[in-house]
Amino acid sequence: MLGLAWLEAPGLKAGGLGPADLPKSLVLLGLVGLLDPPRKEAIEAVKECHGGGIRVTMITGDHKITAAAIARMLGIGDGKTAVAGTEIEAMNEAELQACVRKVDVFARASPEHKLRLVKAIQANRQIVAMTGDGVNDAPALKKADIGVAMGIKGTEVTKEAAGMVLADDNFASIGAAVKEGRTVYNNIEKAMLFLLPTNVAQALVIAVAILFGLTLPLTAPQVLWVNMVTSVALGLVISFEPHETDVMQRPPRAVDRPIVTGFGIWRILFIGSALLFYTLGAFFMMKDHGASDALARTVAVNAITIGQVLYLLNSRYLIDSSLSMAAHLGNKNLPYGILAVVVLQLLFTYAPPFEATFGTEAIPLRVWPWLILGGIVFFLVVEAEKLIIRSSVSLRSVVTMIEAGKARQNADPAV
Repeated sequence: MLGLAWLEAPGLKAGGLGPADLPKSLVLLGLVGLLDPPRKEAIEAVKECHGGGIRVTMITGDHKITAAAIARMLGIGDGKTAVAGTEIEAMNEAELQACVRKVDVFARASPEHKLRLVKAIQANRQIVAMTGDGVNDAPALKKADIGVAMGIKGTEVTKEAAGMVLADDNFASIGAAVKEGRTVYNNIEKAMLFLLPTNVAQALVIAVAILFGLTLPLTAPQVLWVNMVTSVALGLVISFEPHETDVMQRPPRAVDRPIVTGFGIWRILFIGSALLFYTLGAFFMMKDHGASDALARTVAVNAITIGQVLYLLNSRYLIDSSLSMAAHLGNKNLPYGILAVVVLQLLFTYAPPFEATFGTEAIPLRVWPWLILGGIVFFLVVEAEKLIIRSSVSLRSVVTMIEAGKARQNADPAV
């Protein structure tokens, strides 16, 4: 804020204006307030972070009132509460840990205060991403789990202390990075829960045949063929899945959460078993109709491949439904991957060089509708499993909300 005053004929000397030249006859013209408002994209990014379970804390050297006002514009904290550096100095470590659980705005903060705040948040078992641009931010950036320096206004010391540098100095870029990171992690999880069950199914087909002394439904070269086709054509497709619409409405994952969780183990065993029954059913159905081993194995290879193609459609959403056509429009690589598998399987089934190499036999056209029908049944079985999981999760959420409501009612009769 600047004050503007007027003085007629000040009679300034050559040296310019000084304190002695300001008599009491100055006429106040008014006050001018300068405001550097938050960027619109920063406000939206803060809102997006809150929706994804990410707390945004402001640590500034400004006055408490200024800090609270800017925080209110950004949607940080309650818009009123702020803790000053002098108050931080008066707190011990336990009190500061309790404070950072409730307060999101800290004013008049020195480098030492910023460092203590980062340590206090980490002591609460939270992951800290610290942003800064000045030399005084370097200690806190170094201590944080992820130090983010400003690439335009940031000093060289800050950039060296940080693990990441924002090229555009835009807070919204941090939100975009979180979104991208979550999508990458989701795609890794999807790829693993696609490849592992299908590999388990192939191993189970061989193991069951050996255990019960049956004719091998798949030979070693045929297993290698299935692995090559599915890993290249289908595994790569699911690795490039786009952002899911609610990726920034989900809570952050726990630090110690493994990629393959208990749910992942269940999905591996369930899909592996379902593909096993589908493949063995196709093989022994052909044997019951008098087909040769070569023809029955060719049908089995195509059955397990069709199952994997349809399971790829299931895997695009681990729990959400994949029944609608709209659910499969986001990944532009999906049709190319499926088309590549179809072409390769037709060559595998009907091309003479492949017949000689893999010991296959041309499948009669009348068999294909039954193979495709079996694949559709397998697809619907997986969707039914996902529906049961969604229903159980929703039921648990409702029970949790009811129990929480009862607890609040018992604690406060006015509720």
